[in-house]
Amino acid sequence: MDELSLKPLPPNDVVDSCVVVLGRFQPLHLGHTSLIKAAEEWRLKNSADSQLVLCIGSSNKPESMTNPWNYNEREEMIRSWLKNEQGFDNVKIVSIPDIDNPPMWVSHAEKYHGKNGSFFTSDSFSAELYSKAGWNVVKFPLEKRDQYEGWRVRATALMLSTINDDEAIRTVLSLSLPESTIDYLIKIDGFRRLAFLVEGGEPVG
Repeated sequence: MDELSLKPLPPNDVVDSCVVVLGRFQPLHLGHTSLIKAAEEWRLKNSADSQLVLCIGSSNKPESMTNPWNYNEREEMIRSWLKNEQGFDNVKIVSIPDIDNPPMWVSHAEKYHGKNGSFFTSDSFSAELYSKAGWNVVKFPLEKRDQYEGWRVRATALMLSTINDDEAIRTVLSLSLPESTIDYLIKIDGFRRLAFLVEGGEPVG
């Protein structure tokens, strides 16, 4: 396997104190937005001087059905959603490339999101990694977790990828995606590309 490129490179400056939320956001769905809202509420009550840092993982993975949207597109999904939300005044978004080395993940990610703070998550594996690295970990029990699993959302979007009816797409995907994400992906033709990412590269019928 070829070594993964570090794209993007770590920023020149990182925050001194942060509340970190990590996800792949493929795409940004209602489970993610619930987690982000809960993290911001927790930050305001428990660590108001910290900055909320939203971390986009797998920024260096090649385009596939697992990773159909690049990190710039995923950042725009998040920014589009934040524009319609109240109270998010201290948010930073960073993209973190994978290194396929879980024991080294946290020290790698700290170069992007900072070293001091709390890790807010609903994922047990990530929670264990950050806890072992000495971070304060806050677990959030995500409701409707099965409905909001990324692969389920992408599978539903794939079934709609050859439909030329934006309203039908909105009706079906509004159960799992925020309106802003649907609008953005329609605008960039981001659903249609899924039809060409299935094995064999042939559009779905």
